[in-house]
Amino acid sequence: MSSKEDRESKSNENNSYAGSLQSFDADNHSQDAERLGTSSQLSRHLTNILSNEEGVERLASMARVLSTKTKRQMDKFEVDALDFDLRALLNYLRSHQLEQGIEPGDSGVAFKGLTAVGIDASAAYGPSVEEMLRGLVRLPFHLKSLFKKSTDVPLRNIIQNCTGVVESGEMLFVVGRPGAGCSTLLKCVSGETSELVEVKGEFSYDGLDQEEMMSRYKGYVIYCPELDFHFPKITVKETIDFALKCKTPRVRIDNMTRKEYVDNVRDMWCTVFGLRHTYATKVGNDFVRGVSGGERKRVSLVEAQAMSASIYSWDNATRGLDASTALEFAQAIRTATNMMNNSAIVAIYQAGENIYELFDKATVLYNGRQIYFGPADKAVGYFENMGWIKPNRMTSAEFLTSVTVDYENRTLDIAPGYEDKIPKSGGEFEEYWLNSNDYQELLKSYDDYQARHQAEETRDRLEVAKKQRLQVGQREKSQFVVNYWTQVWYCMMRGFQRVKGDQTYTKVYLSSFLIKGLVVGSMFHRIDPKSYSTTEGAYSRGGLLFYVLLFAAVTSLAEIANSFANRPIVVKQKSYSMYHISAESLQEIFTEMPTKLIAIIVLSLVSYWIPFLKFTAGAFFQYMLYLFTVQQCTSFIFKFVATLTKDGETAHAVGGLYVLMLCTFAGFVLPIPEMHHWIRWFHYLNPLTYGFESLMSTEFHGRQMRCSELVPSGSGYENVSIANQVCNAAGAVKGQFYVSGDAYIKQHYHFSYNHAWRDWGINVVWTFGYIVLNVILSEFLKPLEGGGDLLLYKRGHMPEFGTESAEAKTASREEMMEALNGPGVDLNKVIAEKDVFTWNHLDYTIPYDGATRQLLSDVFGYVKPGKMTALMGESGAGKTTLLNVLAQRINMGVITGDMLVNAQSLPASFNRSCGYVAQADNHMAELSVRESLRFAAELRQPASTPLEEKYEYVEKILTLLGMQNYAEALVGKTGRGLNVEQRKKLSIGVELVAKPSLLLFLDEPTSGLDSQSAWSIVQFMRALADSGQSILCTIHQPSATLFEQFDRLLLLKKGGKMVYFGDIGTNSSSLLSYFERESGVKCGKSENPAEYMLNCIGAGATASADADWHELWLKSPECAAAREEVEELHRILPSRPITDDPEMATKFAASYTTQMKVLLRRTALQFWRSPIYIRGKFLECVSCALFVGLSYVGVNHSIGGAQEAFSSVFMLLLISLAMINQLHVFAYASRELYEVREAASNTFHWSALLLSHYTVETMWSTACQFMCYICYYWPAQYSGRASHAGFFFFFYVLIFPAYFCSYGLWILYMAPDVPSASMINSNVFAAMLLFCGILQPRQKMPGFWRRFMYNVSPFTYVVQALVGPLVHNKPVICAPDEFNILDPPEGQTCGEFLGTYLENNPGYLVNHDATENCQYCPFSVQDQVVEQFNVRWAQRWRNFGFMWAYIIFNLVAMCVCYYVARVKVWSLKSVLNVKSWFSKPRKERHEKDTTIFQQKPGDKEKVQKTT
Repeated sequence: MSSKEDRESKSNENNSYAGSLQSFDADNHSQDAERLGTSSQLSRHLTNILSNEEGVERLASMARVLSTKTKRQMDKFEVDALDFDLRALLNYLRSHQLEQGIEPGDSGVAFKGLTAVGIDASAAYGPSVEEMLRGLVRLPFHLKSLFKKSTDVPLRNIIQNCTGVVESGEMLFVVGRPGAGCSTLLKCVSGETSELVEVKGEFSYDGLDQEEMMSRYKGYVIYCPELDFHFPKITVKETIDFALKCKTPRVRIDNMTRKEYVDNVRDMWCTVFGLRHTYATKVGNDFVRGVSGGERKRVSLVEAQAMSASIYSWDNATRGLDASTALEFAQAIRTATNMMNNSAIVAIYQAGENIYELFDKATVLYNGRQIYFGPADKAVGYFENMGWIKPNRMTSAEFLTSVTVDYENRTLDIAPGYEDKIPKSGGEFEEYWLNSNDYQELLKSYDDYQARHQAEETRDRLEVAKKQRLQVGQREKSQFVVNYWTQVWYCMMRGFQRVKGDQTYTKVYLSSFLIKGLVVGSMFHRIDPKSYSTTEGAYSRGGLLFYVLLFAAVTSLAEIANSFANRPIVVKQKSYSMYHISAESLQEIFTEMPTKLIAIIVLSLVSYWIPFLKFTAGAFFQYMLYLFTVQQCTSFIFKFVATLTKDGETAHAVGGLYVLMLCTFAGFVLPIPEMHHWIRWFHYLNPLTYGFESLMSTEFHGRQMRCSELVPSGSGYENVSIANQVCNAAGAVKGQFYVSGDAYIKQHYHFSYNHAWRDWGINVVWTFGYIVLNVILSEFLKPLEGGGDLLLYKRGHMPEFGTESAEAKTASREEMMEALNGPGVDLNKVIAEKDVFTWNHLDYTIPYDGATRQLLSDVFGYVKPGKMTALMGESGAGKTTLLNVLAQRINMGVITGDMLVNAQSLPASFNRSCGYVAQADNHMAELSVRESLRFAAELRQPASTPLEEKYEYVEKILTLLGMQNYAEALVGKTGRGLNVEQRKKLSIGVELVAKPSLLLFLDEPTSGLDSQSAWSIVQFMRALADSGQSILCTIHQPSATLFEQFDRLLLLKKGGKMVYFGDIGTNSSSLLSYFERESGVKCGKSENPAEYMLNCIGAGATASADADWHELWLKSPECAAAREEVEELHRILPSRPITDDPEMATKFAASYTTQMKVLLRRTALQFWRSPIYIRGKFLECVSCALFVGLSYVGVNHSIGGAQEAFSSVFMLLLISLAMINQLHVFAYASRELYEVREAASNTFHWSALLLSHYTVETMWSTACQFMCYICYYWPAQYSGRASHAGFFFFFYVLIFPAYFCSYGLWILYMAPDVPSASMINSNVFAAMLLFCGILQPRQKMPGFWRRFMYNVSPFTYVVQALVGPLVHNKPVICAPDEFNILDPPEGQTCGEFLGTYLENNPGYLVNHDATENCQYCPFSVQDQVVEQFNVRWAQRWRNFGFMWAYIIFNLVAMCVCYYVARVKVWSLKSVLNVKSWFSKPRKERHEKDTTIFQQKPGDKEKVQKTT
């Protein structure tokens, strides 16, 4: 053989793709030097491949070809020998790494006898206040058991005895129903086992055990959760670049630079996965507009691929994607596995046949037991041999899931003769599996795997690979590729990208500082004339500085919410071994600082110069520096609070208490000399105290204040010399007209200027301390807890049988007919008498970006009783739109055409005689299943029906749906409460109890369900239709078995154009004859007709239609026949008698009083069953009130005592702020439920919801305020007389909560969401505190604020009403430093000199007979002290009256604003959006590319070897 031929055959061997992947010919010297040179040169200039169009196209072709090959097919797949570019690229991925000594980190995984033990929590008692109190009573016993070994926690095996082998380059499909343990299996293989009690069994990662793999090579094993966690505001390119930078290895091919590596690898993966057009688009999430759902899934995939790991676990990977996007995603995983030779373990709930065919192996789980593991293409055969019959068109995945249904509820047929042999329970299935030959094969392959992979060899290989990856300076044992400071740097760069992406937050943040600065500045405008300062202005200066300091500190509370929003993303990336969480914590210092610094500069400029504070540059810069330091310090305090807590509610409660403590001890509302000795130490820990001292001492240092009030003065003292007078101000010296600022703050606050810089230094240390604590503790952040579905029962209703069989069988057709129509009814007669709904020539257009867009175009059709019509089409074809138009649920755009009942216009009762099951299952989480159904029945069945009858009907529906076993279980949230299928059944039940006589609409009832649950829901709908109900239902690419349950199909394409309307026929025959005739393509025996038909019209991911199917339909005889049928109905139907029940014509079934009664009952239950909210409310109240009460314990009779009474009320007002913020979160849930579901079905009037929520909220808040009253009023030892304590109780406990609940709910019902409501509330609340006369006495306010805002602010009257009883008739006994000390003229005693003054002014003299140092106390009773703040005991009932005016105003405003903002939907933004008057329509962001893996002509030729 000549050397040339020899070379040819040699290159052929190496051309096998698998060859280049698995074994690299060590003897590479024999390769053609010229060829080697070319290819290494090409790999060095990989950029060339990706920079020219042809290269990119070739790579995309290769991706398309690879996306369909399993590992076995890959072994036979050869790449074109002549195609150097592509060859070089594959070598770049693989052989060149080996050539240049770069070790791959491949690894498969095998496990044997894997059992995971978790806490048995399949059912529990539902939460309620009663359960919480029971828990408190049992607490001592719990504490006792903590010290003993706790054995009473029930445990169960979540999965048991699982065995399997996944080689590198293989994909394993995990099949099972929800709750079977699929996620647990994936987590165990990936080592994410922190939430399990124990994991038993053997693991082998190419020979290494799990402990070693996790501790040393965690970065090679990755678990991808089902939800996509990404920072929504940064772009796709930034997201992927960040992941690549964190994993860029030290040794790179041909010594590329880091930047080249990142760019090339990113471009390569994004070309393969069709993401190049999205580089500049934000990733987005459910709330932030960004790339589409399928694209976001692929971003997750590229991010995971960037980790260059060996084993990937994808949990419920295609959740939320339609079938075509799901296929795309599965093909993307297949491509990645083939290119990089890594292994993938995937769990998917509803997988089509084409997805299933991509997998090499499959395993089936049944309630945690493994009942099959082996090649994917043999799985179906295994179960068929067992005796199950697989229907022709059922997909493999659907068949495997159906096998695992409880035997009583089975849907599959059993082969004759196998009835007794077939396994009937999980245990029997497992036994059958363990005794099968396939299991023995598996054990052999496990032993073979162990023998082939020696631990030493793998360890050496991974050790070398790891060393080559680690950046210089990184510890050898570290799991992270780049070193710590590089991680901080990358996180910081991403932090700046996040700030740039989220400009709205930055704008809101800065503008709130600007607005607040302007309000404060104008409020304290010119405290004193510019040329001199007075003692009267001293108090205002303190008030201003305190308020600004408080504002800078409290705005940091938003940190708590931000931390919780980002936590899942950060924890996921830590589990990917990208960076230390502490690196993310550290970068926040740098990325948030610029924004915060600008905010402080803005605030300082306006709040410093408008009020004329100290006119020197030094003082201004000190002011700015002190504020900035305090702001940074409190920001890290709140971050620290978030790090320590597990959930937002607790964090906000702790944060609220902390704010109150910081405020109280800052030194303004409770000056240091007045602090009680037991808690005085706290001010040493308080950064606000240091900040306040720095600000005050800087402001007052060196200031000489002109006296505003001399004692004695006035009539009779006109000619007295200054030597015999003293200034009525702290720090005054007898005989001096000016008071020194330093002396004033020394006496009043115990502050001194020589502490100013020391205090700043202490705050810097505090800030640094909190940063360090935060950084260290953040390393221990736990992932958010997961767990299986858990049913929550009401006490007394816990079932005996556990939850394995909570599902009961849904009703058969016969039972259904009897229940709905009564016994022995002639069904044909019932159906003949029912009304028929038709529609014709329907068009629907909406305004869109300055133009209009047509969503439906000339649609016609009808729904007959007893028939089930499917409404289908690709995403964006207008299925849901048509459903909403027909159900009269559209409130924008223009609808033209006819919608008729019995060929006459829609009756007034139309809305109430239809049921509509929306796609999202929204229910009140706190109600049980039976209560939810009764609520709907009471409010939606006609008022004339007796209550017993309504309740009886509810029981019927419960039985029909097979929900009787969990009728008393609470709905709960997903994971704790009903599972997805049970929720869907409840949604259907809620509509059925309303007795829809005409029609039932369902929007995608099977989305998000596994194939078995989908089947049971569709079966139920079929039985409903058979008993005479008309059903119209949108459905998204159903499996063949589901599709054949429908009678008729209405098919739409993009733009809402009709493609088909007619019968489906047995085995889809009528439908297929039309499509096979028009397309010329036959539908295969095992092919799914639904997918076949969508592919025909070009709606699938891998389909493109040449013909215009809309035109074909219009010309077809089927279309003419269907139109004729509609016309025929219009001719016959008008002769029918009309039964228009006047009772059905009203908008609501129930009267307003009934609505209020039922809603009050539901709202009371909602509160009673939300112990976390009630507990948070009470804890917040009691801890804050107790803190305030004990800080002011035993308020004395001094002047300071009167001011403390005044300032402590200020602190009490702050408690209500925290309560309003809590109330927002809780009230939002019921508002959302109403807007999403109950409003459209006319269940009740919106005002009933608002008023009932307000009533119940006020009752609970009153109970909280009562606790506050006890914790505050009595420790401070105020007057116990009924007229005082009684009035305070009456006002504070009974009237005040009615006020702040009405105000808080008004804000919430007007705002678009909770964060906005909190933002509006903080600003309005802060303004009301500012104007109520505590911080700036009324007489010092500028005109507008004094005349208008002071009188309008409700807190003005709250403060006056609450302070009055605390000080009324309480005699003043001055403290030693409160006396005004002066000398009388020579020859006079104090009594003689001050006699006239005492007659005209309040106050008393201590030493009448002294001739020097007269001690004059300026007040006699404490009423006089607070009178300067405009507080008068006599006005208390006037204030009480004003509060009622405010409460009524708030309630009216709440209803009006809700009506305007949420019912009529006028938004201020749209009215004021001037820009839109001039701007052009916005360009749509990039179009979604739906054809990534769609095979194109010539792909094979470009990639395959030419023979």
